[in-house]
Amino acid sequence: MKRVEESILDKINNPDDVKKLDNDQLVQLAEELRKLIIEVVEKNGGHLASNLGAVELTLALMSVYDLNNDKLVWDVGHQCYAYKILTQRKQLFHTIRKFGGISGFPKISESPFDCYGTGHASTSISAAVGMAVARDVLSQKHEVIAVIGDGSLTGGLAWEGLNHASSFKGNITIIINDNGMSISENVGMVSEYLNKLVTAPVYNRMRDDVWELLGLLPPFLSKKARDSARRVEEGFKNLLVPTILFEELGFRYIGPVNGHDIKSLRDVFKGVKRLKGPKVVHVLTQKGRGYEKAEQDPEVFHGVGPQKTAQAKEETFWKDYTWTDRVSDLIVEHAEIDTKIVAITAAMPLGTGLDKFNAKFPDRFFDVGIAESHAAVFAAGLAASGLKPALVLYSTFLQRAFDPVVHDIALQKLPVSFFIDRGGLVGEDGPTHHGLYDINYLLTVPEIIMMSPADENDLKQMVDISLNCKKPSFLRYPREKMRDNLKGFTPGKVKIGESSVLKGDFPVAIVGVGVCAHTAVEVREMVYEKFSVKPWVINARFLKPFPENILGFLEDKKLVVTIEEASKINGFGACLSSFLAERGYGGKFMAIGVEDEFQPHGSRKTLIKEAGLDALSIFHKLSGVISVIKNG
Repeated sequence: MKRVEESILDKINNPDDVKKLDNDQLVQLAEELRKLIIEVVEKNGGHLASNLGAVELTLALMSVYDLNNDKLVWDVGHQCYAYKILTQRKQLFHTIRKFGGISGFPKISESPFDCYGTGHASTSISAAVGMAVARDVLSQKHEVIAVIGDGSLTGGLAWEGLNHASSFKGNITIIINDNGMSISENVGMVSEYLNKLVTAPVYNRMRDDVWELLGLLPPFLSKKARDSARRVEEGFKNLLVPTILFEELGFRYIGPVNGHDIKSLRDVFKGVKRLKGPKVVHVLTQKGRGYEKAEQDPEVFHGVGPQKTAQAKEETFWKDYTWTDRVSDLIVEHAEIDTKIVAITAAMPLGTGLDKFNAKFPDRFFDVGIAESHAAVFAAGLAASGLKPALVLYSTFLQRAFDPVVHDIALQKLPVSFFIDRGGLVGEDGPTHHGLYDINYLLTVPEIIMMSPADENDLKQMVDISLNCKKPSFLRYPREKMRDNLKGFTPGKVKIGESSVLKGDFPVAIVGVGVCAHTAVEVREMVYEKFSVKPWVINARFLKPFPENILGFLEDKKLVVTIEEASKINGFGACLSSFLAERGYGGKFMAIGVEDEFQPHGSRKTLIKEAGLDALSIFHKLSGVISVIKNG
């Protein structure tokens, strides 16, 4: 290959510029894109391995399709960094995942080239089918392409979309980015020849002509003849390539294709554009391509934090381990004693900390793939059979299992233990990943226990409650390091449905949900420093059953404030306000939570401040009312 010394990337300002490049220039551009992605992700954090693996695929798609008109839908979205750079966001790429910068996922409001926003898996095919149907209804002319990773095919939604697409006769192309295997031997001359064959106009005209001729036979012969012809064609191709599954679903299958050979990819996509109807292109890629550490351990380098050159000094109240670490350790400790405890994850063993459980109890560990609804119903089956399932999910992904929570678990009173990781604001992954709605919808479900620990004393006892109670239970915790035990509170016995109270000398009560109890204590200290009075502080602990023991402490207060790192619409504060109103409470009530709007991406600390959930912001909100109460 003749090396072009000057930068190609510097000259790319829009997708049309990519279409002008020859193969050698595209290969060089791939190298430059990888260098930029690695450089920025090392500073900002982000999804590294999956993006490095999709560079050539992105370039081939952009060089063949007209992305000013054609619709390209990315599944999950953590493969889109090269795409963002090449679609007029090159100058902003250094801001990715930073507060006020561009998103780490496709986002409709960010760019006209992002035709569909994503962040959760298995959605692209269904969305693309909708776009293709809309195109045909509106008599428009453009291609619709969905890119889905092989991991996302474990999600039931992907197969629901495939099922619908198979009955759709219009043009749609589904690209399976298969990074679960190395480039296998069948990506060679014979496979390449077959791909050229099945996309060639002459072959397809002949194939269609034969199909029509066989259809002219008497009906009873026509069906048999067509079935025989189809089996001959499939049998020939399946000697070398896995087409039967998709062909049986009604798709034309093309592949596997080397996902790092730009020339082969371009040739295949040019041929695919000539085919009519639903098509599947099977592309083999390598996660972490071009970055040795990510190639060797793609799971660890799937999503990475900023690589800090100097470790910032942490405040002394932070521990060296996260809530995720401690929850996983406690589940393992219980499982060592109780052989009925099993653990379930939905494709997140490392992120949830259940890799530790898997290492000790591989026969009692189940990774069901990106299939949260199945995970919940599977857990229900385990519980109904006498086991104690611990299902660990991120809050944002628990949303996908709400129906099984109601229908299969709560309604049947099955003792499934849900551990809700990343409850609250998660940081740089942004609105698709914030866990802000779990409290709100779970409060509506009867027959459950829901807990939100403030510190390690709470957590340890709540894990025990969760794994040994006879009801469905939900334990919610944030994405951060643990703190020391709640200041001013005496660690004691945690009882279901009871809060703990730090007494004050002033008719104001601040109720903190989970880690917001620490914020409540900080606000109390600020109030004392300014007004020389101490509000009461309540560590709510339990959201269901509702901690009715606190109502007696609150009835005579002139101001009650709740703090929760969740949407305040129909949240814990709203629930408490309703209970107090029923008892004739006549004081002022303030529910502090996340406002009724989607929150952006940025560091967790920045987002908490922007949402007004930090102690100083809350103190400023309360100061005027406290001053009036004090001065009578």
